Amino acid sequence: IRAKSVQKKKNYSHNVSFPLFPSTLNHLFAFSECPPLGLESLKVKDSQIQASSYKHMGLGPHRGRLNIQSAVEDRDIYDGAWCAEYKDQNEWLQIDAKKLTRFTAMILQGRSSIWSLDYVETFKVQVSNDTIKWKPCMNGTEEVFEGNRDSETPVLAILPEPAVAQYMRINPQTWFKNGTICLRAEIMGCELKAPRTNWDFRHHNYKEMRKLMKSVNQMCPDITCIYSIGKSYMGLKLCVIEISDNPGKHELGELEFRYVAGMHGNEVLGRELLLNLMEYICQEYKCGNQRIVHLVKETSIHLLPSMNPDGYEMAYKKGSELAGWSLGRYSYEGIDMNHNFADLNTVMWDAIELETDKSKLINHYFPIPEHYTSEDAMVK
Repeated sequence: IRAKSVQKKKNYSHNVSFPLFPSTLNHLFAFSECPPLGLESLKVKDSQIQASSYKHMGLGPHRGRLNIQSAVEDRDIYDGAWCAEYKDQNEWLQIDAKKLTRFTAMILQGRSSIWSLDYVETFKVQVSNDTIKWKPCMNGTEEVFEGNRDSETPVLAILPEPAVAQYMRINPQTWFKNGTICLRAEIMGCELKAPRTNWDFRHHNYKEMRKLMKSVNQMCPDITCIYSIGKSYMGLKLCVIEISDNPGKHELGELEFRYVAGMHGNEVLGRELLLNLMEYICQEYKCGNQRIVHLVKETSIHLLPSMNPDGYEMAYKKGSELAGWSLGRYSYEGIDMNHNFADLNTVMWDAIELETDKSKLINHYFPIPEHYTSEDAMVK
């Protein structure tokens, strides 16, 4: 490929796909920003490549590797490509990078075969973190990328906006009119290494816990807020950090989750896990982890790291070598908080069996807000 033609990019208005000849493959890094994942080199294992369908084992997804060659004998079932069983726009080849990856480009070829002429002319690209929810990669204002015009010339398609995910799908849209859906591919991507704090998993006492929550709030002010649900018997605030795209605001119909730790004050693992969780969500959100971004935008997460700070402080001051198993377990007043929650399950199940109007049930200590029981309430 000539340097001049690279600059003009074949005059495509939104397309950044162009052919690669063997002499240009060595310069691929300059165009894609990231190295190949390793479909061609076999670094990507067969188990990491899946497909919506395939004609037979010799044209399975494990054959969809860049520059893989065709069989030359009549009885050899292995040919040079993945080929879908069906000819429609729902077929796909999927690559599992195994780790969070910054995808930047892909290379496509048609089928290497002495018997058939098959190649994909246009295709879409999607990424996912769980193979359930997929996000399309845009090619400017469109979703479609230019593919091949013959079966052998590799074509590089660069993502204008790199995509961060674990899985990538190539979804053919059009193909050679006298052929079928077949392709060989290589994916370009960089493993995403998110910056991390020096997590030493040490015990944070009350003051250190408050300080850490404040630092996370300062690091991610747009998606976090800190509030108190009251005070303990000894006057320590029960601090909660909310993580949401609109922290501090109730969004009708949005799922809300509350995680509570430290009900037994001398059991410390839960507190540290929630503190690490808030750090992790903040950092991954800032790095563009799409799974975390989706979580923050679609839910409201409330973390209460210490429900019994009085008990923790008592056990902390005494020290693990001198404190017994029960010191700090209960509240200052001797209440086991783990057994002091309102039991809503029993009365709700009884109501179902008796076909009682659940909106009129006794709800122990917690009144049901009217906007949840009204006819126009939204539940997501």
